[in-house]
Amino acid sequence: MLLKKLIQMEIYKDLNNPQSKEFEQLLNNQLSKIQIEEGKIIDGKINKITEKFVFLFVEGLKSEPVLDINELKSMGLSEKIKVGETIPVLLEKIEDKNGEVLVSASKAQKIKGWDKLVQAYEKNEHIMGKIVSKCKGGCIVEHIDTGSLMFLPGSQISDKPLKDISHLMNEPQKFALIKLDKVRGNACVSRREIISSFKKEDKIKIIEKYKVGDIIKGAEVKGYSTFGCFFNVNGELDVLVHLQEISYSRVNHPDEVFNIGEKHDLKVISVDKEKLQVGCSVKQLSPDPFEHIENYELNKVYKAKVVKIMDFGAFCELEPGLVTLLHSSELSWT
Repeated sequence: MLLKKLIQMEIYKDLNNPQSKEFEQLLNNQLSKIQIEEGKIIDGKINKITEKFVFLFVEGLKSEPVLDINELKSMGLSEKIKVGETIPVLLEKIEDKNGEVLVSASKAQKIKGWDKLVQAYEKNEHIMGKIVSKCKGGCIVEHIDTGSLMFLPGSQISDKPLKDISHLMNEPQKFALIKLDKVRGNACVSRREIISSFKKEDKIKIIEKYKVGDIIKGAEVKGYSTFGCFFNVNGELDVLVHLQEISYSRVNHPDEVFNIGEKHDLKVISVDKEKLQVGCSVKQLSPDPFEHIENYELNKVYKAKVVKIMDFGAFCELEPGLVTLLHSSELSWT
C-alpha cells in the first residue's frame, strides 16, 4: 500500500486526467495480483552477485532482499548462485528497523522439508537420508531431498549392536519416520525398522520352504536355553528344538545331550507363518519306545540303568527312551 501511494503521488496528481485514471486502474490490477505476506515462502530471482552477497528481485517488494553466499553454499546450492536463477526464501520482514527486507533461504528449505516429511509420515513412506554426525544418544540424519535434519536414536541404528558405524556415515540409505513432533518441529527416524522389514520379507520366503514332516539334514547346534536348544539351518534360519523334543528320556538341560557346533538331523513338527518360527524335533526321528511297551510283562525281572536319583526314588532306563520310576518304597524291605 505504501508503494502504491508513493507511485500515485509521484506520477499522477491530477486524478481527473483520463490518462491518469487509466494508469491508476492498471496499477491497482497489477498490485492486487501480487500476494506479499510475512511468514510466506516466495521465489526470488537473482539479479546481482557480489563477493559475499546475492541480491534478489521479488515482484511487489520496494527493495531487493539480500542473501549471504555462505548460507547458500552451506545448503548445497552453490550451483544455483547464478544471475537469473530462482531461490525460494522465507519472507520474515517486509521492512525491518533499517527499512530493509529480511528473508531466509535456509528457513524456507526447512519449512518445505518439514512439509515433505509430514506427507511421508502420513503415507507411511520411507525417506532417503544420510548420517552426517554423531550426537548424545544417537546420530543426526540429513534428509537428502530437502536438507532437513532428523534424529536417529542409537537403538534404531541397527537390529544388532554396532561398535563402529563409520561405514554408515554419509552413505545415502533408507530410513523410516517413526515420530514427528509438529509443535517443536522435530523428526525421529529408524534404520533398524528398514533392516527388519527386509529381513522379514526374506524370512517369509525361507519359512515357506518348510513343511511339517520335512527332515532337515545337518543342522548345527547354535546355542542353549533352559527351554530348549537352537539350531542353525543352512546359515539362513534358526530353529528351536524344545526340551521335551530332544529325547524320549528325561533331559534337564540341552547340554546333557548336545555340544555347540555339532550337527544333527531334525524333523519339522510345526511351521508358524505369522510368528515366522519353525519348530523341530530330534526324538521323533526314532520310534517311540512306548509303542512296543507290550514287550515287557508284569512280574518279570529286567535289568535297568539308573539315570537319576531323587528324594522319592530313582529313574531307571529299561532301554534308550523308555524310563521307569523305582520308588523309594520299592528299593528295599528295610
